[in-house]
Amino acid sequence: MNDGKDWFAWHSPYADDDSPLARRLRLVQQHIAAWFDERPGKPVSVVSMCAGQGHDVLNVLASRPDATRADVTLIESDPRNVAAARAKAVTENLETVTVMQADAGDLASYRQAVPADLVIMAGVLGNISDADAHATINALPQLCAADATVIWTRTRRAPDLTPRIRTWLADAGFAERVFHAPDGVLFSVGVHRFAGTPQPLATNGEIFTFIA
Repeated sequence: MNDGKDWFAWHSPYADDDSPLARRLRLVQQHIAAWFDERPGKPVSVVSMCAGQGHDVLNVLASRPDATRADVTLIESDPRNVAAARAKAVTENLETVTVMQADAGDLASYRQAVPADLVIMAGVLGNISDADAHATINALPQLCAADATVIWTRTRRAPDLTPRIRTWLADAGFAERVFHAPDGVLFSVGVHRFAGTPQPLATNGEIFTFIA
């Protein structure tokens, strides 16, 4: 992912609790925590696409006494973000977390991580082309276990793609549980449950390229 953007510096607004990025993070974390609470005691698998520094899932796991039941894979290409996520996982003794330095747009990167019970796509759909967003959603049945949950985010900046994203998810076999479009900000957060049939993972193939 060589798009010229500094994806390490991109995380800086998280330090401001009132920033839209920090508000979006808290909303995503709430849904991750609720997802764990709905599955008490069960071993679960989680994969995060373009995971950055892993603030969403790692912070949730760090607060949970049952974190070890989660087999978690974070896929991120920026080496500085990978190092930060790995350091966080070590500091919080999250021994079942794997942070992969790999291209999340390449299906081959998911070979050891899927099928997953939870797929996190935070900050993905807003940084790829509309065609790639559609292709990524169509590929989700290859990444999801039966009854999996997908948590995704997308800006509603014009032209707002979220209505089409929600339709594409429905077409791919996902039932919408919640869609947040808060007033005063442009971000949105969606939670969908996979009601379709899991598909085998293709051996390779690019589903998206970052363009931001």
